[in-house]
Amino acid sequence: MKNLVLIVNAVVHQAIIDQLRALGVTRFTVAHVEGHDLASSADPFLSARDRVVGFVPRVRVDAVLPSEQAASILETLGRPSSGLAGHGIYWISPVERVGEF
Repeated sequence: MKNLVLIVNAVVHQAIIDQLRALGVTRFTVAHVEGHDLASSADPFLSARDRVVGFVPRVRVDAVLPSEQAASILETLGRPSSGLAGHGIYWISPVERVGEF
């Protein structure tokens, strides 16, 4: 199992959710977060306030998936045709155990 974490610009929030559902991902968590990076000042979607404060609104999506599914989903999301290219970053981490309580 792998945890696929996506951090994307808030403007593609609904697009990333739609893409994940279309790819068969049925369980994921979405959180609104803020980030800071050197490219923030050049982001055309930022308000003047966000440029001054230096924090950019982002969306974080966590999905625990089988290893092979995580890789294929990431490949699909990274294609230029997805409309998401250039809108975020990702990482994949191993998951030791998954369960419910």
